[in-house]
Amino acid sequence: KKIFKMRRSGDDGMLRIPPFYYIHVMDRNENTRRLEVGPRIFVKKDHEEVIEGPTQMIRLVPLHYCVIANPIAKKEGKPVMTPFNEVKLLHGREEIRRSEDYTDPFPLYPGESMVGSVAKYTIVNPNQAIVMTAIQDFLDESTSTERHAGDEWILKGPMTYKSILEAKIVKKVDAIIIKEGFALKLRAKRDTVDSRGVKRRAGEEWLIKESGSYLPSVDEEHVSLVRGLILTDKKALHLRAIHNFTDSYGKDRKAGEEWLVTLNDAEMHIRDVHEELVGEVKVTSLNNRQFCVVMDPYDPTTGLNKFGTKVLKKGEASFFLKPGEKLESGIQHIQVLGEEDALLLQAKEDFTDGKTVRKAGEKWMIQGPREYIPPIEVKILENRKSIPLDENEGIYVRDMHTGEVRMITGSTYLLKTTETLWEKELSQEVEELLAIQASGSAFATAKVDAKGNYVYQSEKKRGYKRDKTRVVTFKAPHNSAVQLFNYKTKESRVIFGPEMVLLGPYEEITVLHISGKIPKEEKVLKNLALLLGPDFMTDMCVVETSDHAKLALKLSYSWHFIVNKEDKASSQKIFSIHDFVGDCCKAMASRIRGAVSGVTFDSFHKHSSEIIQNAVFKRDAEGNIKPLVFKTNNLCVTSVDIQGVEPTDADTRKSLEKSVNLSIDITAKAVEAKADHEANLLQQAHKGERERDRIKDMAEAEKHRIKLIKLEAESSAVRTTGKATADARAKAEASKIKGEAEVKQAELMIKAEEIKAHNELQILKQKYDSEVMQKEQMDELEIETQRKLAEIEAEKFQKTMDSLGKETIVAMSKAGPEAQAKLLKGLGLKGYMIMDSNNPLNLFTAAQGMMGKKEQKEQKANQLSLFPTLHLKKK
Repeated sequence: KKIFKMRRSGDDGMLRIPPFYYIHVMDRNENTRRLEVGPRIFVKKDHEEVIEGPTQMIRLVPLHYCVIANPIAKKEGKPVMTPFNEVKLLHGREEIRRSEDYTDPFPLYPGESMVGSVAKYTIVNPNQAIVMTAIQDFLDESTSTERHAGDEWILKGPMTYKSILEAKIVKKVDAIIIKEGFALKLRAKRDTVDSRGVKRRAGEEWLIKESGSYLPSVDEEHVSLVRGLILTDKKALHLRAIHNFTDSYGKDRKAGEEWLVTLNDAEMHIRDVHEELVGEVKVTSLNNRQFCVVMDPYDPTTGLNKFGTKVLKKGEASFFLKPGEKLESGIQHIQVLGEEDALLLQAKEDFTDGKTVRKAGEKWMIQGPREYIPPIEVKILENRKSIPLDENEGIYVRDMHTGEVRMITGSTYLLKTTETLWEKELSQEVEELLAIQASGSAFATAKVDAKGNYVYQSEKKRGYKRDKTRVVTFKAPHNSAVQLFNYKTKESRVIFGPEMVLLGPYEEITVLHISGKIPKEEKVLKNLALLLGPDFMTDMCVVETSDHAKLALKLSYSWHFIVNKEDKASSQKIFSIHDFVGDCCKAMASRIRGAVSGVTFDSFHKHSSEIIQNAVFKRDAEGNIKPLVFKTNNLCVTSVDIQGVEPTDADTRKSLEKSVNLSIDITAKAVEAKADHEANLLQQAHKGERERDRIKDMAEAEKHRIKLIKLEAESSAVRTTGKATADARAKAEASKIKGEAEVKQAELMIKAEEIKAHNELQILKQKYDSEVMQKEQMDELEIETQRKLAEIEAEKFQKTMDSLGKETIVAMSKAGPEAQAKLLKGLGLKGYMIMDSNNPLNLFTAAQGMMGKKEQKEQKANQLSLFPTLHLKKK
């Protein structure tokens, strides 16, 4: 919008210029320009022209500046004029005018222009800096530094930056905050000296680990913040040196060297620029039931790994695997062996096992119960267990020294050091038949494929897999036989069922391929057991009569084997022909065809059974049929049954069908006529019966009607007399019931008194009986006690006398008199007596009183030694 406009007062040359505005005037005569500043009214002359304005003056508020292009030249603060009375301009230059120098608004002289707009000074806050670059060479008065065009430097805050023409601001940067647990990774853009005074080459990297704020210099490039890695007692760091350097723990590292940093070194590790993190190492912890083998262990004395060696470590322990170390087979558990367990061991190298010297390659076995940790020189070949075997179970064991294979059955067996389990291989046929028996089938049947070949298809038991080290078992069915052949002894044996067949290590089962289907075809059935019968087989054979009538006969033969199970030759004979069914059917068909070829069709049709019986069997003198026995394998055929006869010739079949149809029509018509006659007869009989029943029912109804009339008459008579009769009867019944109740109550009271008296009598009787019994038992106990005490005293006395002996007793009896006699003799007295008139004294008693204390003590000691038990009891 045009704020000010030229206003004319009578002419067109008057212009009002407001305060702080200016205009530029062009003098056309002199071709010069001048500045006119308001407030004033400018009167334009004819040769003058206002080329700019009115324009507002430039105002610089505090902390602002502007850049003026082509500024005027000044001398002592005043504009310099040209000879043409114009302000002299400094063309191609710029001037910065700041607010502190231009507190008042100022105009622009003709030729001056403002670059951009009024700008504010750049405020640099704390933790901030501006990157400066020199546009031209100049002397930086703030630092007294000579700057060259292209130089870069930073100015750190807090400060207010006043722009200069010789340099420009490239960018403002913020300080990088380094938190605890972090480090700042820097890279030198060019050769420089870092904040620590360390010389850095271009491309070199280093870390600033001190927490706080950091402002990189212009020669430093911020790469990234490196997070510190926390170390625990369960985690360590695996590091690798990229270059030769000294790590943060003061250790010299060579390029390619690897080491661990654990919690013992520091709680947190910040990876240096010369370090490469290979990975984190988890602590290896072993409990008291574990151990491990460390391969290529680290030697702390040399700082190198001992390659090719091993160290066994047992729990309880916790440790970190050093670089280059690894566990052989991981953490292993202590081998706990039960009573039925054993370990087969082998020495990897020569070593001493306790007091035993083991050679490399030597094998031995240890048995439980015990715990075992294998040394590093020992390899566990096999963990063995005792194999419990029933009577019908077994295993194949091979001796590795002799190569002999034997069968172990019926006991718990633990393999020896030189023994191993042997796998018995069977043919594919036998494997399939064993699987079929496991699925519940008796034998395998064959089907014909697209090429006409027989293929045995059977649904094996799902998940069935034979353990080849176990003895092969086969359940021989009832009344069957299984043949086994020993390839080592070249002998065979036959086992009769029901029996569990156990195959020896060198034995094979004979597989039977038997004919099947109707007519018989070879190798249709496959089985391991030969059924002995009795059973039957069905076959179809084509015969031709003498008049060339061809017939297909469906025959069934009843058979069984004649075998003596105790005779080895007889047992082997039944297996002389593998396909006894096919051989028997061929022989029977041959005989029947020969017999039928000599008779006509009519004769055979009438006497077919007799002809076939005579063709197959012979008769004895009485005309009875004798069974047919095949001497090759003792197969006995006892009977032949004709199940069907069918002509194979088309003409014969048509004529036979025509006669059969005619016979069927005649029979059908006869049956139909007979049925019609019987239906008519039955209909007439039923009609007469219905009429007779109707008359009978009418007579019965009349009888019942008469009976009903009589009952109605009786009921009316009863109705009139019934009430009186009922009352009388009720009173009589009530009196009767009352009397009977009183009588019954009296009887019950008498019975209760009897029961009460009887019970009291029983109680008194039981009381007296118990008292008598108690008295008797007490007396018996007293008697028994006295008797046993007497026996004990007698036995004690007897034992005492026996222990003293006869001579001791005699000596004891003589001891008193002899002592008294010796006393008197020692006194020189033959005898003496002291008495008064009232109490005479015995001589011997007085002698005893005169004995010394010494003799009395000796006597008492002798008595104690002779009767210690009695003396103690007395006490």
